[in-house]
Amino acid sequence: MEFFYTYVVLLLSFVWLCFITLWPRKSKLPPGPFPLPIVGSLFKLGNKPHKSLAELAKIYGPLMTLKLGTVTTIVVSSPTMAKEVLQKNDLAFSSRSIPDAVRALGQHNHSMIWLPVSSKWRNMRKVSTTQLFTAQRLESNQFLRKQKIEELVAYVGEKCKNNCAVAIGQVAFSTVLNLISNTVFSIDLTDLDSNHAQEFKALVWRIIEEAARPNFADYFPVLRSIDPQKIKYRMEVHLRKLDELFDGMIKQRLESRKVDNSPSSSYSDFLDVILDYKQEDGFQFSDTDIKALLKDIFVAGTDTTSTTVEWVMTELLRNPEKMAKIQAELKETIGEHKLINESDIIRLPYLQAIVKETFRMHPPVPLLLPHKAESRVELCGYIVPKNAKVLINVWTIGRDPNIWENPTSFEPERFLNSNMDFKGKDFELIPFGAGRRICPGMPLAYRMVYLMLASLLHAFNWKLEDGLKPEDMDMEENFGITLQKATPLKAIPIKI
Repeated sequence: MEFFYTYVVLLLSFVWLCFITLWPRKSKLPPGPFPLPIVGSLFKLGNKPHKSLAELAKIYGPLMTLKLGTVTTIVVSSPTMAKEVLQKNDLAFSSRSIPDAVRALGQHNHSMIWLPVSSKWRNMRKVSTTQLFTAQRLESNQFLRKQKIEELVAYVGEKCKNNCAVAIGQVAFSTVLNLISNTVFSIDLTDLDSNHAQEFKALVWRIIEEAARPNFADYFPVLRSIDPQKIKYRMEVHLRKLDELFDGMIKQRLESRKVDNSPSSSYSDFLDVILDYKQEDGFQFSDTDIKALLKDIFVAGTDTTSTTVEWVMTELLRNPEKMAKIQAELKETIGEHKLINESDIIRLPYLQAIVKETFRMHPPVPLLLPHKAESRVELCGYIVPKNAKVLINVWTIGRDPNIWENPTSFEPERFLNSNMDFKGKDFELIPFGAGRRICPGMPLAYRMVYLMLASLLHAFNWKLEDGLKPEDMDMEENFGITLQKATPLKAIPIKI
């Protein structure tokens, strides 16, 4: 009899859960697929959510609701809707929906990327923008970028002499890593051909992968304390490795300040700046805040930039006539046997068009980072409830046939006579986001992308290894928070 009562209670609980899940809400949510009991539409995501959501948007429209477990998720798939969220209702959607993996070590309470809009977030944003990414600071560090590009060209030149293939994503990653580490710590963290660079890249990718991995604790918050898939546990392991690296750097710098008997040191790099800020009244930067900011800069800055360079080179090798056209532009504009300067970029419209076209087809973060509705918001006659998770599918927007002619074809020419840019004003092309949560590192990222590409294409011709034909290249993606190439690109440089 006791078993019978238990069975009845469980059955009634299941029926009630189905009832509250499926019963239509009074508020008018945007349309979306009919949710299954308990799991909602989880099974519709698949292992390439950006593509699955693109297919669903064809059915339900550019503003769509999905019930993912117990979480109401709003998916935006058009420039008009993106503008509504990121510009017209910017403040209401300015917070982040935080993946459980990011809660590892309390990272979300200290990270500029994940903090809500608050005085702490503003302080972190102010430091990063004024001390790393302003035009004045970028101008003063131009010599450093030129030095790292020269090292890249020299490294590829050695590979060229030996007729060896270059792992494009890896060398781009190492170049950006050393640029950032010199800007922050005044040292190289690796050399271009070391295993350490590969290990650091693997660590960064594992962090990105864990943050994006489908996690039951994200869809059923009641499971957070259990961590059923051990995602947060693995994330803690990865983050501790970065903390150990940064702890060592900070400790060494503080000791050098003591030796100099000065609160400042002779480095004048970003680490010095934030250590100085820490000592200011009212700024309240803890050691944990500093390490979280450093993790934001290194993880976000290295992977997205190197991934973009790899996709550009992939598309150019797949479209040899486009590569020939950009190399002709470089030869005519720069001249032979000359190094590229940043001031040259403005005179290279086809290079700029190539980068824009790559951002369109292969946005570094295909769903951007998730936003959260801080309050109940009305959008185009529909209601977005408070605390709803909001995803902007920029991958879908970039391949919408209603916006782009031949959207699956790599055609940089579409941007040659266009004023459209990727800096947050044109919502057809927002790979860095828009509004107050736009990526603060964008000014450095696109400078490095332009410089690396121009230098690699001006100094070398490129061919695929092992006689691989362009049409046979693997174009599959690995979905994380960023969109990496599933098969890393290797190409053989030929000296021009």
